[in-house]
Amino acid sequence: MVKSIRVQFVLILFAAICFVMNSFSFIEFTGEERFIPIRVLFYFIMIVSVFNAGMITQKYIHSRKNPR
Repeated sequence: MVKSIRVQFVLILFAAICFVMNSFSFIEFTGEERFIPIRVLFYFIMIVSVFNAGMITQKYIHSRKNPR
């Protein structure tokens, strides 16, 4: 487990960006209805990862304002 806030921030931000890019790469405008459960799963994971990145960002900014 990574204990540094800065490394956690960078890793989670990278993972969130990757999930967003992956989720938006599955958008099809043809109306083909294949693999809908997989798309829904990736959208759910995208939302959770972006929320987690926001929480870690808040924690990182707070730790920079108030050093120990």
